[in-house]
Amino acid sequence: MVATNNLADGDVPMIDAHQHFWKFDPVRDSWIDNSMKVIQRNFLPADLQPVLKQYGFSGCVAVQADQSELENHFLLQNAAENEFIKGVVGWVDLQSPKVEERLAYYSQQPKMKGFRHILQGEPQRDLMLQPAFKKGIQLLQQYNFTYDILIYPDQLGYAAELVKLFSNQAFVIDHIAKPNIKKQAIDDWAKQIKAVAQYENVYCKVSGMVTEADWKHWKPEDFTPYLNVVVEAFGMNRLMYGSDWPVCLVAESYGKMLGIVQNYFSSLSEDERARFFGLNAARFYNL
Repeated sequence: MVATNNLADGDVPMIDAHQHFWKFDPVRDSWIDNSMKVIQRNFLPADLQPVLKQYGFSGCVAVQADQSELENHFLLQNAAENEFIKGVVGWVDLQSPKVEERLAYYSQQPKMKGFRHILQGEPQRDLMLQPAFKKGIQLLQQYNFTYDILIYPDQLGYAAELVKLFSNQAFVIDHIAKPNIKKQAIDDWAKQIKAVAQYENVYCKVSGMVTEADWKHWKPEDFTPYLNVVVEAFGMNRLMYGSDWPVCLVAESYGKMLGIVQNYFSSLSEDERARFFGLNAARFYNL
């Protein structure tokens, strides 16, 4: 299901399992609207590396933000030039008749670890359950690629159906499925994320929370009920830290965002914290 990592014995990496790079294009990146002016600029490896170093991270996983294969080449080039970028989550058209050909191509790129589709933005909310999409997911297994599930809470039921169908496929839920933290909506989300978590091939990224809260007025305790749910649902072997940098900057600095989870997990054992802040990501993505 999930490959073991190949880090040397004794290494305890700190990995930011979810961040993005882009050369800002106002047309292509129209989702970055004027409410997000702070990130309407380029964000490149040279911007992130000193931030990671400041907080003790040795590496990161770069995740696609644009649904194109040009994006894959951009991310893979960045990874080739920067050792701290340990892996890439790219995009392919999973519904294309030529998807296997593309997966075979990317299997020759050691830092390409998996793929993602921006399901949260699809008008057809159950797109992931359509036959062509499922065929693409089935092919991922053959090439040992992971799949990041980017959804809103209304799609969690479909996600549970999907992961049940592919018990040998490694899945990870991005951004704890984006509950509406600003409005303190939790009950339906909690019930459904627990239903997904019962499938042991599914991990969860504790990431993207600040952007679902009140950007200007959030407090660390706003996130505690949601963190309680995912810890209970997934346990400490299937949770991984992700910053969602630079998107997180719309709500706060990297350090203050990181502080939410550092404080929450401070009472856990050193081993549990090591898993959350790096080892689980290294195992999941075979870094």
